[in-house]
Amino acid sequence: MSYIKLSDNQIDKVGNAIIYLSGKIGELSKTKALKLIYILDELSIKKSGIPFFNLKYKVWKFGPVSEEIFVDLSSEISLFKNYLERTSIGGVTVIKPIVAFNDDEFSDNDIDLLDFVAEKFGDKSAKDLIYYTHRKNSPWYNTAKDNSVLDLLEQELINNTELLIDMGSLINHDERKKVVYMDFLEAN
Repeated sequence: MSYIKLSDNQIDKVGNAIIYLSGKIGELSKTKALKLIYILDELSIKKSGIPFFNLKYKVWKFGPVSEEIFVDLSSEISLFKNYLERTSIGGVTVIKPIVAFNDDEFSDNDIDLLDFVAEKFGDKSAKDLIYYTHRKNSPWYNTAKDNSVLDLLEQELINNTELLIDMGSLINHDERKKVVYMDFLEAN
C-alpha cells in the first residue's frame, strides 16, 4: 500500500470537520465518518470545482477511501490524536471528539456545506452511505468499472485496490469548474 502524506492543514480540517459533524449528527462510526469525508469532497467539487479536503481516494470494497485516514482511525490514532479518539461500542468502532470545534480552516461556504451534509446524510447508516458512494456512474463505480474490478469488489473476491478515483470526473461536463479544479490542484 502506498501512502500519501496529509498536510497539517488537511489533518486540521478533517479533524475539525469530524468534530463539527459529530456535534450535529451525534456518534459517528469509523465507516460513517470516512464516507462523510468523501461526500464533503465530492459535493464541494461538484458545487465549485474546489475540493473540500483535496484528499486522494482509493477504490476499495467499502470505498471510496482515503487510505491514510482509514489507517489512522483503524488503529492507535496518531494523525488525529489532537482531535479524536476511537472507542468500540457494541463491536463498532466509534470516533469521538476530544476537543471543541475550531473553525480556523473553514469559510462560510465550508460551514454551509458541513451543515448540508449533516442534514442530508446525518440520519443515514454507514451501509446507506456506502450504497450512495457506490451508486451507478459515481466516481467510485466508474473507476472500478473502467479498470475491470467492479465485479471483483462486488463479489468480494478482492477488498481493495491501489486505483485512485479521478475526482475531476465529477465536473467533466463543466469547463469553468474544470479550470478552477485544475488551477486548485496546481497551486496545492
